[in-house]
Formats: sequence, C-alpha cells, structure tokens
Amino acid sequence: MTTADDAAVTAAARAYSGDDEIPGLGWLFFAGTMLGLAGLMRIVDAIWAFRYNGNLPDGLQDGTLGDSVTTYGWVWLIVGALLIAASAMVLTKSQFARWFGIVAAGVMTVTAMFWMPYYPIWALTYVLLGSLTIYALATYGGKELDRSSSGV
Repeated sequence: MTTADDAAVTAAARAYSGDDEIPGLGWLFFAGTMLGLAGLMRIVDAIWAFRYNGNLPDGLQDGTLGDSVTTYGWVWLIVGALLIAASAMVLTKSQFARWFGIVAAGVMTVTAMFWMPYYPIWALTYVLLGSLTIYALATYGGKELDRSSSGV
C-alpha cells in the first residue's frame, strides 16, 4: 500500500469511529428534527381544527384567539408551515437558517401557551422541546460549525 492509501484508510477509520465528528452536530440534527416534527404535528392539529364539529372545550369561549376552533386551525397551519420550512433550512446549516430556526422555535413555544389551560402536559412538552431547540441552535449553530465542516 502507498502512503495515499494509508491516509485514505486512516481517514475512513477516523470517520467511522466518529473522531472527525463536528461538535454539536447531534444537537443541530435534534433541532432540525424537532422543528420538522412539531411542524407536522401542528399541521395535523390544523386539519383536526378545520374538521371539528363537536362542542368546544370548556373555557374556549374565553380563549386567547377567540371562540372559533377554525381560528386556531389557521394559526396552527401557518405555524406548521413555518416550522417545516425552518427544519429544512436548519439541516442545511447556514447562519440565516440558524436565526430563522431560533425564531421559529420561539413561535412554537409561544403558540403552545395558547393551549396551556386545556392541555397543560402537551403544552409544557412543546415548551420544553422548543426551549431545547433554541438552546441547540444558539449554542451549536454558530460560525464554528462552518469552519469545522470545511476542514479549516
């Protein structure tokens, strides 16, 4: 084997063992995945709201967005599209995507508060996932990632 072959084998072994892993790559993948899953769940919530014909939950008449479940459906549909777009962008690892993802995760967290009186555990789960997503993007989505991936 030549020196070039030895270098290629060594590089492949290091890549396989995870030695060349970019710091924070797992957190960024988590952030992108959570944004996408939350977006899909919000779109499913929107479809439910548009098709819902039953009685409104107790207290919804005094809800943050009024007494129409359809209003909540439109908000969830818009938030869901925003979250899916942010997910796709975050997985590209650009700086604009980082900030767009932080804003989208903030919107996800704030809109979860609308359902806090009705579904507190579900709303708190959204808040926790949104907070972890913001942490991941704020901590590991910086310019250091771009330098590490280019080999500089």
